[in-house]
Parts: sequence; C-alpha cells; structure tokens
Amino acid sequence: MNDRQSRSGTRRLTGAALALGLASVLLAGLVPGSAQAAGTDPGDLTTDLTAGPGADRGGWTAKVRRTEFGVPHVLAHDYGGLGYGYGYAFAQDNVCALADQVVSVRGERSRWFGPEAVNVDGLPNLAGDTYQQAVVRSGTVRRVLAAPAPLGPTGEARTLVEGYVAGYNRYLRDTGVDRLPDPSCRGKGWVGPITAEDVWGIVLDVDTLAGSPRGSVGTAVPGAGAQPAGPAAGPTAFVAPSTAAFGGPGPARAADNPDLGSNAWAVGRDATRSGNGLLLANPHLPWAGSLRFYQAQLTIPGVLDVAGAGLHGLPVLQIGHTRGLAWSHTTSYADHFTAYRLNLVPGDPTAYVVDGRVERMEQQTLPVTVRAADGTLSTVDRTVYRSRHGFVLAEGWTAEHAYTLRDANADNLRSIDEWMAVGRAQNLDQLRQAQRTFQGAPWVYTTAVDSTGTTWFTDSSAVPRVTDEQRARCAVPNPLTDGVLDGSTTACDLGSDPDALVPGVFGPANHPALTRTDYVANANNGPYLTNADAPMADLPAVYNNGRQLAQRPQLSLRMIADRRAGTDGLGAPGFTLASLQAAMLGNRVQSAELDRDDAVALCRAHPVLTAGDGTRVDVRAACGVLAAWDTRADADSPGTVLWQAFRGRLSTAPSRAWQTVPYDPAQPLTTPRGIDPGHPDAQRALAEAVRDLAARGLPVDAPIGRVQRWAGIPLHGCPGQLGCFNALSAAPDSGAGGGTYPSDVRSVPHGGTFLMATELTDRGPRTRTLLTYGESADPTSPHYTDQTRRYARKQWVTERFTEAEIRSAPGLTVTTLRR
Repeated sequence: MNDRQSRSGTRRLTGAALALGLASVLLAGLVPGSAQAAGTDPGDLTTDLTAGPGADRGGWTAKVRRTEFGVPHVLAHDYGGLGYGYGYAFAQDNVCALADQVVSVRGERSRWFGPEAVNVDGLPNLAGDTYQQAVVRSGTVRRVLAAPAPLGPTGEARTLVEGYVAGYNRYLRDTGVDRLPDPSCRGKGWVGPITAEDVWGIVLDVDTLAGSPRGSVGTAVPGAGAQPAGPAAGPTAFVAPSTAAFGGPGPARAADNPDLGSNAWAVGRDATRSGNGLLLANPHLPWAGSLRFYQAQLTIPGVLDVAGAGLHGLPVLQIGHTRGLAWSHTTSYADHFTAYRLNLVPGDPTAYVVDGRVERMEQQTLPVTVRAADGTLSTVDRTVYRSRHGFVLAEGWTAEHAYTLRDANADNLRSIDEWMAVGRAQNLDQLRQAQRTFQGAPWVYTTAVDSTGTTWFTDSSAVPRVTDEQRARCAVPNPLTDGVLDGSTTACDLGSDPDALVPGVFGPANHPALTRTDYVANANNGPYLTNADAPMADLPAVYNNGRQLAQRPQLSLRMIADRRAGTDGLGAPGFTLASLQAAMLGNRVQSAELDRDDAVALCRAHPVLTAGDGTRVDVRAACGVLAAWDTRADADSPGTVLWQAFRGRLSTAPSRAWQTVPYDPAQPLTTPRGIDPGHPDAQRALAEAVRDLAARGLPVDAPIGRVQRWAGIPLHGCPGQLGCFNALSAAPDSGAGGGTYPSDVRSVPHGGTFLMATELTDRGPRTRTLLTYGESADPTSPHYTDQTRRYARKQWVTERFTEAEIRSAPGLTVTTLRR
C-alpha cells in the first residue's frame, strides 16, 4: 500500500445535478439470471437495473463493463451490488491471487505449501502462520466487527464486503476450481469459497503492516534470545517487528530504508499553466504477491463515482480521483508502533513488573498444521506471549528483560470506511471530514488536490502519542532500535488526544498538515520539506521529521522547481498534464546529475585502478561510457548499469570520507555531493564495479533494460537508492512464472506500479494511467503484460471516466450480474 496522498476537489457540478445526470443514463438494470457477457451493442449499455436498491436481502445487481486493457467499470445501485460486481471482476483476473491471500491470513501456508517455503514477503511459512493464527485466535476481527461505527465498520462497508465475497465466490462456483484459467491454482485443494471474515482479515493484515511483529515469528533465533531464559526455556516468541510501507515488509522503522514507498505530487493553480489542479500518483510496491494493485472504476449513481486502483483483496480504491478530487498515498515515516522494555521477575522470565506489581504474560499455544515433503500432515505447537502492550518479541529476551510491541493499528478496520468516504468526496473539505470521522489511514501520508487548484498534505495515519518530553524521559538502553520506552511504569504509557477515536494516538488536530496553492509533494521523506518554500518544523520526533533528505526526495523537489522555471527541457514554465507525464518517466537520476562528472575525472586521472584484493583493473572503457552517458535510466541508455554497480560499491565503503561536499541545510536539495577522485574508497569502488560487470558477463556499456525485465520485457527506471525518481528494481528473469507465486522472492521487482496523472478541469477530470504489470497476475492472461509493454514504450493509457467515454471504448464488453 508504494506511497500516500489524498484526494480533494471541489465539485463545480452539484451533487444533485451529478445524481440526475448519472441516473438518467445509468439507472437502468441488469438482466436477471446468471452472468452474461456481451459485446459492443449499445443496447447492452442501457439495459435497465430491474432490481432496485435493497431488493430482497442479497438480491444484488451489477454491471461490469470492460474497456481497453481489461479495466473494469463496475456499476450498481448500492454497495452490495457494487461489491458483488467488483469481487466478480477481480476474480476473473486474479482468482489465484486472492485465494493465496486467504490462505495466508488463515495461517494455513504451512499446511498447503510446507513450513520451510518462503512466502512473497520473505517469511518462512511457519513463522507467518504462527503470527496469523495468533491474530485469528485473538478474535480481533470479530471484536471490532461487533463494535458500532466508526470504531467498527458502517453498514455500507459491511454490505460492500459481503457483496465482494459473494461476487468472488460466484465466479469460482460458475467456473469451477478444476477449470480456472490460471495454472497457479487450477485444481488445487487450497482454493475454495471465502468469507467476509477472510476479507476483513486481509484488511487488518494490510492495516498492521507497519507495526505488527510478523517477521520470523515463532522461530528460535540462535543468540537472539528467542526463548525465555531460566526454567521456562522452550517456548518461542516473536522476533522482530515488520514495518512496511506501500511496499511490503521492511526494516524496524520505515525511515531506515530510503527506498520504501512512493512518489506523489499535488500541483496547485499557482504552478500550472491552466490554473487547474494536477496530481501525480506513483506508488512503489512489489510486482508480485499480495500488494499488487488492481485498476477499476466504481459507480453508484448519485452516491459514488471513483476511478483509480486498490490493493488486491480490498474492495475499495486506495489511490484515485472523483470528478472534483484526486489523491494518492506514500509511506509515512512516522512510527506506527511503540516498543517497550519489560523488567522481568528474577527467576521467572514470563512475569514482569509494572509500578512495583507483578504481571504475568499471557501465554498462547498455537497448533499449526504443516505438510511434509511426502505430503503427510502433522501438527507443530508454537507458543507466543503477550504483555499489556502487545506481543512479546523474541529478540533481546534475556533473564532480565524482554521487549513488547504495541501496534497503533492493532484493531484498525476503519480504513475501508475512510477510503469509501474519500471515494465520495468532491473537495478537500470533504476529504478532511472523511479523515476526521474515521481516522482509518493506517501508515500512509495523503497528498491531494481539488478542482479549485488547492493542494493538501497530511499524515493522518495512526501514530503513537509519544511526546518528545516523554520520549526523553522514558527511553531505555536496548539492543533493538531507537525510542524503546520503559515498560516498568505506567508513567510511560501512551497519552491520548481528546479528538482521537482510539486511545494512545495523536488526534486530527495534531496531525502534520499543509495546504498550498502551488504544490505539496512527498517521495518518502518526512513532512519537513513537503514544500521547499514552507518547511514544516517542530513536529514530535515520533513523526520522523528528519531534515536531511535522501536523494530521491531531493530530486523530486528539484524536478518540481525545474518545471516551474521551465529549465527541464519540457517546454514553457508551469505544469501541464503532458509535462507531468513526461517528468514522471523522464528517468532522471539525482546521484548521476550531482556526481557523474567527478567519477569521470576519477577514471581519467587513474585509468588503471586497484580492487580490494589487489587486482589491477583497466577502467578506461568505463570512463568513456560514463562520459557519454546522458545520466538517465532509460532502458536503452548505456551507463546506468555501470553507475549502479559503482554507487553500490561506494555505499559499502567504511565511511563517507570520499564525499567532498557535506550536507548543508542551506542547500538541502543538492547536498551532500561530490566524489574525491583521489580517495582510495572511490577508486576501489570503480575498480570493483568494472570487475563485477565482467564477472557477470556484462559489458561496461550494458543498458539497464538488459538486466531489468518483466516477462522478458526490458524495463526503464532504476533503484531509488541511486536517487532515481522513477524507482524500479528488477531481475533479468522476473515475471517468468506469473505475478502470484515467484520461485525466488528476491527476483520480484519493486517500484512503480500504478501510475496516474490527473488534471481536474471545469469539464471533469482528464486522466492518464499505467498499471505497469497489467490487471492480471495470471501469466496466461492477455492482461498480464499488455500494460508492461506500454510502460516499456512510455505510452500512457487514456482513462475512460464518463459514460460517453466508456460507451465509445473499442472492444467494450459488458457482463451483467444478478444475485
């Protein structure tokens, strides 16, 4: 979910006029009976919706119209019908993907695929299953579902999920497991009907990605204190938190990884040539597994009309636009969990002291079914522990101390209602109201613009309410991470804001926020330089508001400044929809723009260099390649692979003494920079880069498209660590086996997924999109690589949003459904 802006937009068309206009065209009805496919006969588009809203319980109707590249436009009278059509359409393209997600959240991967196999998130199945079983057996989902809204889901959200489940199951029943088109799961025993609780489990799984202890859960880690010390030796516990961004499991804290997340720009009326608002969405996520996006349009006439993309398994769109609002998300670099150190009772490693009183950890033994290589099933018992603050971590557990984790999203199912409300919003005020009402954004920033040309940035995610004073007073020494608090006193418990829906988090009045009419932007930096001319200072440290930017966010802000000045070669000053698209895929590389000339000076001064093992390496050919390189990460541009190898080696140098210009707060977008051509680390890095390419059988002028592919298609872009705005990393053979079950998770591409450039005009939104891997994870589907080929050619897709645009789509198909 990579990652984080929001939508806004004032609707110049009133809600009543919108309702009447849509209703006159759409409020017809679907042919009753089983699903029917149709062609381009206009009569199919005006078929009446014979069953109105709320027709006998479960009597939902939906129409799924597919335009170019298989994009579904789902039309229904109510949320049940909308979910029914969306679930059916999603199953047509990704039935195996959702079946796999359900196996995961049920904690059954070891049962079907063996305990040692590694899932797409890099976790051994037994570890992942232990965590998921603990969540399932805790009853969190059922407890939250029993709560009234907004703590629990609204009736509309529940009905949407019920419809989504029914639509998926309808497709599975009509097609049959043995006749599924995707060979990944055809005829497999782990594929079957799903339940609403399964989908809510997926919602909780996504919402807790940034703070749950799922990594290596239940696995003994030698030397890491994986078992309680003393007489209770034997039980296992959780080893470490797994944070994630719009991009999957990551390090202990998102801010530690400069490549997590996404890019998002909201450009206001003062920075566009037309005076309209523009939005660029560019989430960075894995190209395989559960965090893929699915593009769609969801419409209930007079109620909701939203287009964009949503994560697999979620019946809502997380990134997109309405008629008057466009938004996106990026990964929040705030903390979304709080770690506490427990003082253990001497001789009893499962008891701890709080305010002088002894409390016992809650112990839970989980029977996990595992499959042996010969197919036989057995049960393995895994024991987990909880404290008053949450799961106890295995790492650092000694006779004296243990560490426990409080996830700020531990009971968050509110995200569905918030994204539904955002999908109804037509301006920034309505967006803000949705965020205040539901407070469901789990771990993402929001960047948005509305049709007045006003932009908005906020971190409305669930952030533990830890003040700087409390952080300083309660921090304790530990071997894990910064900011671990003292769990031996309630004086270090989390505070609460009066406007927060749940205790222990910052409320909306204290969320970082910025409104501008020029721009707001985020490229996985803290809020500080959301706008280079309006720094957001003095935020609590828990928001990770570091002022020194990594190279990708530096380049992001430089690109905006260059476009406003007209110095980027993309035409007259000011943004247009076309220049926004061109900037996105221009493949600029910050580290190369700042340091390439220094590298050329290095190799010209030292044509033969010495590697770390003493080998002498001739770098003259490499010098010529770098000197001629255009510093872009285009698929056919010689030099990018060499630069990546060189900078990768430099990053492992024992210090940054090779750098000539240190960070300067007065030059935040261009420092630190510079390479000392006489420094041994720099010379060694270039020598070893050239030698490494030769060892891989690659010439020094190999273009990035030779080593970075999806299903054989060369891909442009480069890793964000290089300061590449169009961040993308891939292996030469990625995508060969489909988008659901990669044979080697290390080969899964990570980077740009759903690209969306939107201009909000008086006549409605003008939008260009690219779903880089296509709508389907099925390698046999025509929509597996159709958009990848478009991406490779830098050709965007013109979105069809209005009725007229949808009806005029060549090759339009219509499926009518009724339950």
